[in-house]
Amino acid sequence: MSLGATGLAGRYAGALYALADDTGNLNEIVADLTDLAKLVVENGDIKMLISSPAITRSEQLTAITAIMEKAGANAMTVKFLGTLAENGRLFVLPKIISVFLDEHARRQGQISAEVVSAVELDANRKASVEKAVASLAGSDKLSLSMRVDPSLIGGLVVRIGSRMIDTSIKTKLSRLETAMKGVA
Repeated sequence: MSLGATGLAGRYAGALYALADDTGNLNEIVADLTDLAKLVVENGDIKMLISSPAITRSEQLTAITAIMEKAGANAMTVKFLGTLAENGRLFVLPKIISVFLDEHARRQGQISAEVVSAVELDANRKASVEKAVASLAGSDKLSLSMRVDPSLIGGLVVRIGSRMIDTSIKTKLSRLETAMKGVA
């Protein structure tokens, strides 16, 4: 296993990936975790379930098992989430999912990239940005996520693997402020 992430999330993600790959359940687990990641982001109750220290491990286990079984998740996914809950590690779930899906994309030859813009991009701009990022990455197998951060004021921040290209006005203003302090 050559997962780039280490630590708790990396170990759990690595174990699940190896098990899913060995048992032939990889595609189902990827689908389950992709759906679960969306659910965690979109549903405040689920977010609270996995992160609140006020909810006991047994309550977390019961709730996450019921949710995943009702969603028709693979038995391995349900068991894995149950193990996380029993071990008091459900709070690490978003990072585990991220590491797991990044590893899967890497093994499929995909390059992951993130684009952060100051405003929501329309369809034409998104297409232009995707084309430019694919060109920068040197691959058309791109797993691109886009999000909005109004604090950038304008411009984009692009992350391709460990490279970062920051053309945001916020950063330019910060550099200008630093340069002006150096003159004074």
